[in-house]
Amino acid sequence: MNARWSPARIALLLYPFGWGAFAVNVFFASLIGSWVGLPVASPVVSLGLGAVVAVPATYVFACHIRRLMDAAES
Repeated sequence: MNARWSPARIALLLYPFGWGAFAVNVFFASLIGSWVGLPVASPVVSLGLGAVVAVPATYVFACHIRRLMDAAES
């Protein structure tokens, strides 16, 4: 039986963590932007943008994790 995890499967597992991390980053970036007059993002907007940005970022991170797993197995 092949127990190799695909990057997509790893990304699916890590997505909730990436979503939360990016939502916090979007919110804090909007706070920094308020120093120059930009509006502060609401928690709902931060969660929405975090959900969108987390998809490609989590997949790229999952590919990196897969490469590390391959290196560890060899």
